[in-house]
Amino acid sequence: MEIRASAEDYLETILLLSRKAGSVRSIDIVGEMGFSKPSVSIAMKKLRENGMIQMDADSEIHLTEQGVAAATRVMDRHETIYDWLRGNGVSETAAAADACRMEHIISEETYAVIRKLAGGSGGHANDPGDTQ
Repeated sequence: MEIRASAEDYLETILLLSRKAGSVRSIDIVGEMGFSKPSVSIAMKKLRENGMIQMDADSEIHLTEQGVAAATRVMDRHETIYDWLRGNGVSETAAAADACRMEHIISEETYAVIRKLAGGSGGHANDPGDTQ
């Protein structure tokens, strides 16, 4: 199933927030991403309908196995691209912004080449707080 870039951004944010705080609610996503409550509510409904998240009785958001896989994939792509750009002299600000856009649009073939050039397999843990 192909996932839209906006959904990938939400999934990545949920994963990052859950790693930081342990629990995630819609209001946490609003604060992190800067979107309106209604926009986040609509997005969470779509993610729930697509089997990417579940919400418990306390309104905590949990990624499903499918959601974790999608979030991890996009996060790995982001971190690899970010590291590669930084390693080639791109500023932190530009690398973070560009990696956020590129993670969604490059082909698997192009990503594999970047990953090879970056000297790793993806999945770095030290992107400085970027969750977009």
